Amino acid sequence: MKKDIHPDYKKASISCLCGNVIETRSTQEEISVEICSNCHPFFTGKQKLVDTAGRVERFQRKYGDYRKKAAEKKS
Repeated sequence: MKKDIHPDYKKASISCLCGNVIETRSTQEEISVEICSNCHPFFTGKQKLVDTAGRVERFQRKYGDYRKKAAEKKS
């Protein structure tokens, strides 16, 4: 490897908005993240539906409950 061309690899702390702090190593000393493994729904088992534009409600208004419509068509 060539000398003096690689960045310094030093201790870093990653801080999440939930307050969790993870110590690791990186080229940056401080890293801020919005979501981590302690608060992410995939890892916690809590599924949250984030719908800022109202897409889910608009879909449900347009198509309604598809199970009821499928049952009516079979009858």
